[in-house]
Amino acid sequence: MPELPEVETTLRGISPHIIGHTVTELIIRQPRLRWPIPDELARQVQGKILHKIERRAKYLLLFFETGCVLIHLGMSGSLRILTSKQEALKHDHVDFVFNECILRYTDPRRFGSILWLGTAPWQHPLLAKLGPEPLAEEFNGDYLYQMSRKRQQVIKQWLMNQQVVTGVGNIYANEALFNSGINPLCPAASLSLENYERLAAQVKLILSQAIRQGGTTLRNFTDSEGKPGYFKQQLNVYGRKGEPCKVCATSLIEVRINGRSSVYCSCCQPSGTF
Repeated sequence: MPELPEVETTLRGISPHIIGHTVTELIIRQPRLRWPIPDELARQVQGKILHKIERRAKYLLLFFETGCVLIHLGMSGSLRILTSKQEALKHDHVDFVFNECILRYTDPRRFGSILWLGTAPWQHPLLAKLGPEPLAEEFNGDYLYQMSRKRQQVIKQWLMNQQVVTGVGNIYANEALFNSGINPLCPAASLSLENYERLAAQVKLILSQAIRQGGTTLRNFTDSEGKPGYFKQQLNVYGRKGEPCKVCATSLIEVRINGRSSVYCSCCQPSGTF
């Protein structure tokens, strides 16, 4: 599933090709995504100049004079730039056609979204209650510590709450907790300020590194095969159940937390082990 670094990499990859250009046509082959693509979308964007693109959490926001298009990649979605016309394949659902290129949305599982938010996007229910960005200055150890008081959710689940902090998905929650030496089963309220200072720093570090690594493959956003150029992840725990810890060689443990796979090292992440 695309997480914050992949979405940021997508933004950086597509922006130079389409910002400042006019949408000449919107082609919708499959309107039934997670939510139906609004009937008004073509009318709102055709003939309009795309002024800027921003990322909020895992959402991309395409700003036109008349309003804003929200795109979420869901479980399997991707965006790529085509510099010449190419036949659409089975899962190529939407094309934003510009003068010199096409922005193509592909989504095999159709869990993504393309919505029209109008001129007040930040008031939309999907965006209004989101927490701070993890790379923003206000996201720090003291913030997490204050927010976590009396919270009995386990830290892994709490950290993935988008009202606490946006864009920290399953992969990076696993990795940040490992690097911080924090067991994912710890109650959020049980952790100290020092724990949270370490955790906030690791979240920032891991996401920043992932974004930088993604930047080396931005050329692939114009790849005819539609590969969006996500970085090759160097992961310590995620997806490595039963394998030896890279630090101490202890076999990694997998548990399910709120239906999501969580992998950790009982030796390197001892606090909160039950």
